[in-house]
Amino acid sequence: MKYKDYYAILGVERDASEEQIKKAYRRLARKFHPDVSKEPNAEEKFKEVAEAYETLKDAEKRGAYDQLGRHQAGQDFRPPPEWETQFAPGFEDTLDLGELFAHLAGRHGAGRGARGYAMPGQDYEVAAHISLEQAYRGAELALDLTVPEARPDGVLQRVAKTVRIRVPKGATEGQRLRVPGKGGPGINGGPNGDLYIDIALNPHPLFRVSGHDLYLELPLAPWEAVLGTRVEVPTLEGRVALTVPPGSKAGQKLRIARRGLPEPAGGQADLYCVLSIVTPSVLGEREKELYRELASVSHFNPRGHFG
Repeated sequence: MKYKDYYAILGVERDASEEQIKKAYRRLARKFHPDVSKEPNAEEKFKEVAEAYETLKDAEKRGAYDQLGRHQAGQDFRPPPEWETQFAPGFEDTLDLGELFAHLAGRHGAGRGARGYAMPGQDYEVAAHISLEQAYRGAELALDLTVPEARPDGVLQRVAKTVRIRVPKGATEGQRLRVPGKGGPGINGGPNGDLYIDIALNPHPLFRVSGHDLYLELPLAPWEAVLGTRVEVPTLEGRVALTVPPGSKAGQKLRIARRGLPEPAGGQADLYCVLSIVTPSVLGEREKELYRELASVSHFNPRGHFG
């Protein structure tokens, strides 16, 4: 029989993972499926891809295939006797490699006509832009998609469709959500593809997001930072009181526990208030007088480290 390099047919390395093999198959199956492909020799190539996948997707058959060793594609070879004894007793020289591995599974799926071969539908991927409030509480979204689908005559066309999805609480920037079965329709009875949603958070006027934590810039007057104070700060669930300790510095972070985004494993991340010191730009005469008095009695030197 002649050797077929199933890994080369799928374009993957011999140590490829199951997921890599599956992705390679789905990509090539779409490219060469006779119902939709305009590639030359599409049906023949589709059969090769299907045959390779039928063997490599099954751990037992893949193991048996790997034990045949490496040969040049198209090279004549015969499995060693010990391989035949273990995997194919009564091996017939008239079988080709694909028929042999179909025989191992007790079926002849690789020999079916390509036009009767079920193929999963195409996966779709789309970005969903949501507000921070939607990420915090979860949201129902209606996504308008324009996607390629094959007509019954095999011609590809762009189709508009609306898909409703549920964004879970605590969704974060860059998170990828999978919606099973909401991709393209399967071919010849194959399963529908999946829809992948890439979450993008709209900028918020107050909060900055880092993972599931939120950051809020909290401006303080100079005397508030020096003497300490108690202020109300906004959160996504309303205002809360925060104590600013005496001697607080610009850039210092004060944590408010469990006021960030919900976390996937349960619980809630934190809100960090980043302090900034804001000086008044307009002063009355009495205010200026008090600042002059402070300057005359204070021994504080902010540039003391200059030496």
